[in-house]
Parts: sequence; C-alpha cells; structure tokens
Amino acid sequence: MGIFLEKITLENGRDRLLAKCGDIPESQIRKVDVEAMPDTGAWTLIINEETRQQLGLATVDTVKSTIANGVTDLYDLTEPVEVRWKDRRTSIEAVVIPTAKDILLGAMPLEGMDLYVDPVNKRLAGVHGDSPIYVTY
Repeated sequence: MGIFLEKITLENGRDRLLAKCGDIPESQIRKVDVEAMPDTGAWTLIINEETRQQLGLATVDTVKSTIANGVTDLYDLTEPVEVRWKDRRTSIEAVVIPTAKDILLGAMPLEGMDLYVDPVNKRLAGVHGDSPIYVTY
C-alpha cells in the first residue's frame, strides 16, 4: 500500500465539550491542523509530544504498545481528541509516542468516521459514499 498524508484537524475534546456547554467560547478550543498518515496497522490515533502540548491534552492512562520497529514500551494515553476530516468527525483517545515524526490515523478513528484507505488512488474515501453513517451502541 502506498504512503500518503491527509490533512486533518485535531481538537482538545474537553475544550470542545466546555464550548458546547457554554463554559468557554468556541475560539478558545485548542486545535491544530496536521498532515496525518492513514495507517490501518495502527489501532488508534498516534501523536507526538509536541502535538499533545499544542492541544493541552492530559494523560488518562499508560498503555503497553508495540510500534512499527518492533519496540514494545509504555506510552501515555490522552483524554479524548476530536478528529475532523472534511465533514466527518470522531472522538478518541490518542497514544503519545514522544518522538513520532508522523501523526498516524489508525483503524479506530478511520472506522469512527466511516472511512477506508483507498491504496490505489492514495486517498481516504467514505465506506458508505459521501455521507458518513455513524454507528451507535
């Protein structure tokens, strides 16, 4: 599969909730536009320490994870991050790999936005067409 990047917006999920409740103005939501690599081999959103700091994300847990080079270590798991791509969004905790050079958009956030990786055309596409279908439990 070819490697490609997609522009996404990451927002502090706590800030998004506070704005929705009227406790802070929407202009105070910490967010960052990034180029992320869709990676179905990653299970979640992977960010680096710089991105965590920009978003002001707290650590909620530590998880044991194996990265692509085969190294298994403990990494911080953040509070929820709102992930936005075009007209789609999902909220998910992120794993912080401090020195990661790429933001990885893993299988869970892709599924959460009803997206799949089109390796031939090197792009993201909607599983169910142009309108996302959100699954509720």
